[in-house]
Amino acid sequence: MRKTFTALGLATLLLPGCGMGGPVDRSARPEARPAPAADAGPRQPGSQSGFNRWVEGFRPRATAQGISPQVFDRAFRNASYMPDVVQRDRNQAEFTRAIWDYLDGAVSATRINTGRAKLAEHARVLQAIEARYGVEKEVVLAVWGMESSYGGFRGTTPIIPALATLAYDGRRGPFFEEQLVAALKIVQAGDIGPEAMTGSWAGAMGHTQFMPTSYLDYAVDFTGDGRRDIWSDDPSDALASAAAYLARFGWTRGQPWGVEVQLPQGFNHALVGTARPVGDWAAQGVRLAGGGAIPNHGNAQLFLPAGARGPAFLTFSNFAVIKRYNSSDSYALGIGHLSDRLRGGGPFRADWPRGDRALSVAERQELQRLLTARGFDTGGVDGRIGPNTLAAVRAYQSAAGLTPDGYVSADLLTRLRRG
Repeated sequence: MRKTFTALGLATLLLPGCGMGGPVDRSARPEARPAPAADAGPRQPGSQSGFNRWVEGFRPRATAQGISPQVFDRAFRNASYMPDVVQRDRNQAEFTRAIWDYLDGAVSATRINTGRAKLAEHARVLQAIEARYGVEKEVVLAVWGMESSYGGFRGTTPIIPALATLAYDGRRGPFFEEQLVAALKIVQAGDIGPEAMTGSWAGAMGHTQFMPTSYLDYAVDFTGDGRRDIWSDDPSDALASAAAYLARFGWTRGQPWGVEVQLPQGFNHALVGTARPVGDWAAQGVRLAGGGAIPNHGNAQLFLPAGARGPAFLTFSNFAVIKRYNSSDSYALGIGHLSDRLRGGGPFRADWPRGDRALSVAERQELQRLLTARGFDTGGVDGRIGPNTLAAVRAYQSAAGLTPDGYVSADLLTRLRRG
């Protein structure tokens, strides 16, 4: 899990291919990621000698936080500087794949079929997890499938030296030092030895890719053997930990993440992104895709990930809970849709605008500059399409007589360039 950063996690550290059809080498899972530090210019390359000095300086900081000298020395006995980890951290390309391409991998036929087989194989433990934590087994399976391809890609990078390297590297030193101390606490608690603690290059671990701090806060010993073992070939503790995490942040059993809907002709697209009671949406003429009334699960937010020309969804509070695991809308949609497919649901009814393409980071920055120059303030130029940029896009679209769906496209950028 991560939070969000630019490396990966219940936050958004990195956003490389979350859950695409192979190892998703992101950086952190249940753990929100801090924004990347501003680049102060070229850095001197790290070295083994510099790393050794950093470890010496870190030792008293770790022991002051309760790490015993014996545990510290054992954990760092064979630790060395990992230049490949630094390289990956500094070259994280922002996720620019179109959402339909993302979902093609995240909810592929292979992932669906494998998930259904895993659902049968682990039926007993999944049912027990659902009964204890109130999180549907298909949702837990979807997290497992997205995070590690059902345990097939848990990561083989040694966590302690990787986190130490990233803490020494300095770009996000405080964040990774916090994760490193948490990893040492996990070792000290006896859940796993330092040699066996492996995961992604940025510290996400186990079947469900927990960052160390999230592991300390939310991982559970579901098997009752005295260890919270998310690394074992037996996924029970990891699956229960994912369920415990979602439950902790307010998962509502029996509530869908959302539903695909059909908007009426002449719909007011200024309502995109707003949350309203289901009755209000029905009064606007919104219906389930394929017809029928929208199930009433409280307030629902209108979500158009590909604008007015793509599928439309009403999302409920469980969608926001999934985003606590990973703050990406695409990730949450992938988890929701995969869980629906695992329980026998079909593909989305509406087509995606597959002729469009995602903008690069540089193009998104250009779009933000152009919008701001025209009086539609995006709150900064960072290449991230967040609430401020979406509001600016909608305001520009309304002023220009366009459908105000907030969709960021190459056509929109071209129009802004023309003035």
